[in-house]
Amino acid sequence: MRFDAQACLALAPGRVYAPWIARSRVFAVLYLLVLLAACAGAGKTELSTGSVDSEARKRARVYLELAATYFADGMNGYALDAMQQSLAADNGLYEAHNLRGLIYMRLNEPTLAEDGFRKALAVQAQAASVQHNYGWFLCQQGRMGEAMVMFSAALANPTYEARAKTWMTQGLCQAKAGQAANAENSLLTAFRLEPANPVVSYNLASHLFKQADYARAQAFIAPINTSQWANAQTLWLGIKLARKSADGVQVTALSASLRSRFAQSPELSLLDKGVFDD
Repeated sequence: MRFDAQACLALAPGRVYAPWIARSRVFAVLYLLVLLAACAGAGKTELSTGSVDSEARKRARVYLELAATYFADGMNGYALDAMQQSLAADNGLYEAHNLRGLIYMRLNEPTLAEDGFRKALAVQAQAASVQHNYGWFLCQQGRMGEAMVMFSAALANPTYEARAKTWMTQGLCQAKAGQAANAENSLLTAFRLEPANPVVSYNLASHLFKQADYARAQAFIAPINTSQWANAQTLWLGIKLARKSADGVQVTALSASLRSRFAQSPELSLLDKGVFDD
């Protein structure tokens, strides 16, 4: 299964990076809709807590957890059914509306996806995770100004913990809009917040590569390729960077690693065809 960048960008923070390897596809800078569901656990929601839940709300939470699990496993129809049962039990959980937006976003139903995000914010106007997801959705729709408003609102929330994810996503959207300098600043901010996050490092390196800043790109991709987080996409970027610096030793070493570890990858096919600027 290929990496579904769309899921990772959009969902709750704090996940381990193992799914990044298992799917062997770190999401590319401009696509994909990427990081908003292939990451294991990506469908988990930030369930709100109350002092005492009614029976209806308890049922809604159970269905929401079930929907989130289905979503994380790519079972969209089952996720949609469980999410609808959650809302039928109690439509006051903003997390359920948020998940509805994500499901329909994945199903390429933009009108229904936006309705989900708007309803989530109507229930909880300061939900930074929803603002992040809605911003990512707006970015995919080419509504960059509105997307930046959502990202800024999420980042302005002092209790928001997934700031690196939002800075990175903002940077990807800025790159998509041709705002290279702003994109670099956002990606660097994400890296400063989470220097050990391989997804952030990869996307920063990829952006710098596209700007022909090869030495700096190499500084960010090299540590990934010598770590457990290396995958076909990071190795491929490393190979292209090594070619730019005429480092034949590195080209040979990284190519051998790509061939032995990811024999079925599209990147190996490109390598064998000698297509390095695809």
